[in-house]
Amino acid sequence: MPRYALLVEYHGTPFAGWQRQSDQPSVQGAIEAALAKLEPRAHTIAAAGRTDAGVHALGQVAHCDMDKDWDPFRLSEALNYHLKPAPVAILACAQVSDDWHARFSAVERRYLFRVISRRAPLTSEAGQLWRVNHPLDAAAMQASADSLLGTHDFTTFRSSICQAKSPVKTLDELRIEVVPRPHGTEYRFHVRARSFLHNQVRSFVGTLERVGAGAWTPDKVADALAAKDRAACGPVSPPHGLYLAEVGYPQNPFDEAARGLG
Repeated sequence: MPRYALLVEYHGTPFAGWQRQSDQPSVQGAIEAALAKLEPRAHTIAAAGRTDAGVHALGQVAHCDMDKDWDPFRLSEALNYHLKPAPVAILACAQVSDDWHARFSAVERRYLFRVISRRAPLTSEAGQLWRVNHPLDAAAMQASADSLLGTHDFTTFRSSICQAKSPVKTLDELRIEVVPRPHGTEYRFHVRARSFLHNQVRSFVGTLERVGAGAWTPDKVADALAAKDRAACGPVSPPHGLYLAEVGYPQNPFDEAARGLG
């Protein structure tokens, strides 16, 4: 059975998350249903990461096994046709080896979290950013973020329902980009690691927002990390500002596919 890697973009608002649900819409379920229109049988796909309800993706990666040899471009076009009107798109498709795995072959994951500081509610971008109605100190947030870089026990920033075997992870990047806008200021949190704990990024952002708002001193984040205690974490940010931005592999399977679409 030939295997195909899929580069997937989606708006997470209507979904209960990536993972297939028996009674709620999911991104995995939408793609598997589209696959069943092409080859009528039960399909099970695997993804690089299981995003939660309301979380978006700019570059999720999944793989599927098909019965026949598909031209990758034709497969992506057919899937996009059958995915309508769900807010899910296959950006690229590439045939990969039988032992290639969207999750286990990945060596890096990049997340983006978008926060906007403005008084007025969001309208056209509702559900895509976390709006706070007070200014944030980006320099103070970055100073606190720097204390989280490296290899640590991240128990403080781990969901109580996290199923990872160990709380020890290596955080390679937590960079805050300030983007001035006509009405407000956007803060983009760029987060990079090989893998993450459940709710780790949202715990980081919710905690750093407290620093930016002046409710926490910057050194309190390092103290929270050292506590290795979930109770020491700040508030967990809402899901709708979070995007799975990119998944890294030793060799990008979509390089040739992207050139073909270019």
